[in-house]
Amino acid sequence: MTRTVERPAAPAAEQARTGADRAGAAGAGVDRLDDEDYPAYSMGRAAELLGVTPAFLRALGTAKLIEPLRSQGGHRRFSRYQLRLAQRARELVDAGTALEAACRIIILEDQLAEAQRINAQLQQNR
Repeated sequence: MTRTVERPAAPAAEQARTGADRAGAAGAGVDRLDDEDYPAYSMGRAAELLGVTPAFLRALGTAKLIEPLRSQGGHRRFSRYQLRLAQRARELVDAGTALEAACRIIILEDQLAEAQRINAQLQQNR
């Protein structure tokens, strides 16, 4: 689900964004501060912002919910969009949902939202 950074084999929750979304944001010269898909947050900063441990963020990657980009030095970098997914996962886990189940719920929620967006767009184009 990223718009500006083309990734090979993005996790399921991130795949719902279309290629047009990605190309549009990248091609339009969107300011990086406004781009929710720009990988601006380091592992430590992302964990601090969300109030989680780096291990929790790594677990989300293992569960295929988010796949952070890597800096040239190999460090994980997260986008605001990925942080929102991680925050939702934290909410579900804090409510007693198993991590794998929470990730699946988020993926399904995201796919539903994308399908609804596409449906609304098709309805407009009639």
